[in-house]
Amino acid sequence: MGLVPRSPHQAGRRFPAGGKRGRGAKGSGRPPPGRQRQPCPPPDGRSEPAPDAHPHLSPEALGYFRRALSALKEVPETGEERELMVHNVLKEVEAQALALATNRAGSEMLQELLGFSPLKPLCRVWAALRPNLRFVACHRCGVHVLQSALLQLPRLLGNPAEEEAEEDGKDGPLEALEELGLGLAAEVCDDFLFYCGDTRGSFVVRTLLQVLGGTLLESERARHRGSQLPEAQRAPSRECKATDFEVPETFLNCLQNLSSCFLKDIAVFITDKISSFCLQVALQILHRKLPQFCAHLCNAVMGYLSSRNSSADGSPLLLFLRDQTSSRLLEQVLLVSEPPRLQSLFEDHFQGQLQTLAAHPIANFPLQRFLDAITTPELLSPVFEELSPALEAVLAQGHSGVVIALVGACHRVGIHQAQVLQLLLEAFHCAEPSSRQVACVPLFATLMTYEVYYGLAEEEGAVPAEHQVEMATARDLGEVTVLGSLLLQHLLHFSSPGIILRSLGALTGPQLLTLAQSPAGSHVLDAVLTSPSVTRKQCRRVLKTLKGQYVALACSRHGSRVLDAIWSGAALGARKEIAAELGARNQELIRDPFGHHVARNVALTTFLKRREAWEQQQGAVAKRRRALNSILED
Repeated sequence: MGLVPRSPHQAGRRFPAGGKRGRGAKGSGRPPPGRQRQPCPPPDGRSEPAPDAHPHLSPEALGYFRRALSALKEVPETGEERELMVHNVLKEVEAQALALATNRAGSEMLQELLGFSPLKPLCRVWAALRPNLRFVACHRCGVHVLQSALLQLPRLLGNPAEEEAEEDGKDGPLEALEELGLGLAAEVCDDFLFYCGDTRGSFVVRTLLQVLGGTLLESERARHRGSQLPEAQRAPSRECKATDFEVPETFLNCLQNLSSCFLKDIAVFITDKISSFCLQVALQILHRKLPQFCAHLCNAVMGYLSSRNSSADGSPLLLFLRDQTSSRLLEQVLLVSEPPRLQSLFEDHFQGQLQTLAAHPIANFPLQRFLDAITTPELLSPVFEELSPALEAVLAQGHSGVVIALVGACHRVGIHQAQVLQLLLEAFHCAEPSSRQVACVPLFATLMTYEVYYGLAEEEGAVPAEHQVEMATARDLGEVTVLGSLLLQHLLHFSSPGIILRSLGALTGPQLLTLAQSPAGSHVLDAVLTSPSVTRKQCRRVLKTLKGQYVALACSRHGSRVLDAIWSGAALGARKEIAAELGARNQELIRDPFGHHVARNVALTTFLKRREAWEQQQGAVAKRRRALNSILED
């Protein structure tokens, strides 16, 4: 498996760090968005009241709610006074809910007030907004209020108020929460295409899907906390963190019914930019809570895509992989697909096209997700055989994410690790002569070839020069890229990370300090400390270079976190050395915003004033750690 031949241009190559994945980001290959989608008129001849027909919030009312919110924040979190104040303020909110929700300042305050709200006031506010649901859901301020109201359900479901049903026969707390969620789902279901296709209404649908499924996705919560709507329309993250909570069985049934609406107009949800986000969120939730229905929805998506006209290259799916909207949906389909489906997708659509996809400015992103989803040797082997010869070319095109994903798959599955490391050394021009291999960490971290990193000029066909240690030690470490850091983290978790560890050990103290202080590079040292492939002896050999740099490390935002991790795993002797070096500059540490936390963690004052007590304390900590480790090993 050879790489593309070295050319005069390749000899001095700086690999781009990879295209950004924003809206028409430079180098992303994603064209900028066109005209914004206009909301559809209400079906069945229904008409919404004109905005002027809705009440407006007076300056006096706005001032009252601002003062009330400020007072609530100052009152203790528990107590009768707070309960009474919350009840009174929300009573006023109920009377002016629509005006508050559609006022920019008022909606922000209402969102905060809903966070204090018990169950019954929340339901009353919801009831006040419900007759104008369409207007509020599509309003630039009102949509955030609806989201906030929905996001109170996990809190209230987890700790329902112990309120008895009222005498007039109304339902209890749990039933009221169910009615709130199911009632909104019913209204959204009746006009599903409209809500999913509206720029703001789609946020309500996505939040509703999460609440019904009992799963809050971190990416969606960030969008809600975040910023302007256009900037929030981004592709799903590679690994979306989620928080699960218990929901009634009726919510899961409703989730399945609501998700069935996607099947009625599957073509719209595949091709429409805004609607597609709702289907992507649904797939993530269903994968966690209703995997069989998730597979059914994936079948519908793939069935539609495979039934289109074939491209000149073969599979019709290749056309959609290159499309800005449908490729994002396909990324999510790939991430939730089981190994048999991934195997069939490769054999029926991807095989023979991987290098073409890796070179495409859009299709390389779904290819990355495909590689992220691989978990079996049977699939990784043919993928690696086809893709690995183009590794240097893919890096040169700026699609470094594809290479990182391939290396990650080798780490996860446990095969082809030696081969991919050798290919990386060749791609970065540090495989031959072998003396260059000791420089691989700076090259991988910065995504630069050997000649570019060290400023060398080599003619085509010339024998590569030997590595010069003096030149390497005199140079400051270059800027560590995020993708370069991810590459090194995967390599450190390989079964034999010896080459990477030797290169790390060859760094000077200042160079290793720069790595530890870097936002991305600090995670490389985390991998050294946590990788099961790195022995304690190897770890000590790498970290000993930091001796003399502990104070600078402690006074750095990211370096202090690395030092805390080193301290947690250090033996008593190593702790004495660290504490002695830090103690010599104790006052400097105490004055530093990061250093004083390290000094407290190390118990530096005790070390300086009562050394024997400090040693007993640290010995007890080490004993507890050994006992815990023995339990975990058993």
